[in-house]
Amino acid sequence: MRGLLREGIQQVIERKKIMNKVILIGRLCADPEIRYTQNNKPVASYRLAVDRQYKQDGQPTTDFLNCVAWNRSAEFVSKNLVKGTKIAIEGRIQTRNYEDKDGKTVYVTEIVVDHHEFCERRAAATEGAAPEYSDVSDADDGLPF
Repeated sequence: MRGLLREGIQQVIERKKIMNKVILIGRLCADPEIRYTQNNKPVASYRLAVDRQYKQDGQPTTDFLNCVAWNRSAEFVSKNLVKGTKIAIEGRIQTRNYEDKDGKTVYVTEIVVDHHEFCERRAAATEGAAPEYSDVSDADDGLPF
């Protein structure tokens, strides 16, 4: 995990023009969903629960963020991430809008994830034993392990 954070921060320092960069650590709220675009591109979506550093009325405050991963990263997410998995993600914030079936404009803010990194063994989040993977990136040429 330190490699992802260090690399991401170093990129921001070296390339001051990068403005839209987010690094978060949290747990999946549910199993990811995968779908395919009309051009057969895989896209995985999931919600990430991220605790804030401060508490409100003695209780932790948590944000629930919509995340999206594309292509090989999406396929990896759909096969290897499950509800409760603790991960670090690096990506960018994206906003978009569309009209729903009633003609109302719906605004969406989401994290487009470029890199995933596991923060714990998968067995810690679920009962099934599975190998531990780390530093998952859509930019990799091969499999992430």
